[in-house]
Amino acid sequence: MAQTQIETAIKLLLQEAEELSIGGHITELEDLPSALDFARDYYAKNAPVVIRQAVARWPAVEKWTPDYLQTTLNDKIVDVAVTPNGYADGLATQDGTEYFVLPLETQMRLSELLKRLDDPMGAIHYIQKQNSNFSVDFPELANDIMPDDLNFAQKCFNKPPDAVNFWLGDERAITSMHKDPYENLYCVISGYKDFILIPPHQLCCVPRRTYPTGVYKQKSCGQFYIEPMLDDNGKLQHTEWVSIDPLAPDLATYPQYVKARPLRVRVHAGDVLYLPNYWFHHVRQSHKCVAVNFWYDMEYDSRYCYYRMLEQLTN
Repeated sequence: MAQTQIETAIKLLLQEAEELSIGGHITELEDLPSALDFARDYYAKNAPVVIRQAVARWPAVEKWTPDYLQTTLNDKIVDVAVTPNGYADGLATQDGTEYFVLPLETQMRLSELLKRLDDPMGAIHYIQKQNSNFSVDFPELANDIMPDDLNFAQKCFNKPPDAVNFWLGDERAITSMHKDPYENLYCVISGYKDFILIPPHQLCCVPRRTYPTGVYKQKSCGQFYIEPMLDDNGKLQHTEWVSIDPLAPDLATYPQYVKARPLRVRVHAGDVLYLPNYWFHHVRQSHKCVAVNFWYDMEYDSRYCYYRMLEQLTN
């Protein structure tokens, strides 16, 4: 009886959200909103919005070519994520076991990275370290961006960003479907990013499981393998992750995904995507795409409590 009541309640949630067009579209703006408009129309509603050409006047949009980056950064050594399949944090199978796999992390000169991005037969390389690497590792580029253009959001959040991250990769690097506990302002500087988004209230449609955690390693011959990660007590670590690939969903195994209503949007150079906390997102990109994103820690308010309840109900 209780299970039937839960299923009825979830069905009602999805139906009413669709009828009210909650999470049903991505607004596109041509002008920067005021802090009040942004807070009222997007932040308060947990609704994504693309602001076209919001940062087009940033010097970075015109200047950040591969040659400029290599010269300005003095061909510095950079942290790089390396994978055999382009998924720096994603699922992969080894010896019949499916793992959540972290990338091999290495360092190389920027010139070497740019060369490897143009090697279609080699491993996939991606600058994607999400530790505020733009602020920490690339201070030489700071004057090429103008964060004050994003004050409409910072005034709304009433806090500085927790992290500012720099991204550089090619079209083979893919971010698998996941969610983050951050308000995200994603600024594309060069190329474009293709986002697939699913709103938090459709959690029941997004299959997820707990997987053993591994990390990519390479043999001397260059072949990749997955090394299981152990905790301090020698036990295998586990990570909950989304099971579905929205590019090729396995509906026979995960039929609940049929009820999901994914949204798609391309974010071009100069555009900004506001991605609210806990929205599921999957990202592809053009070759040598460059982006900077600003993460603001989410408020752990009643919406968070509602989401945690949904997690428990749909487990």
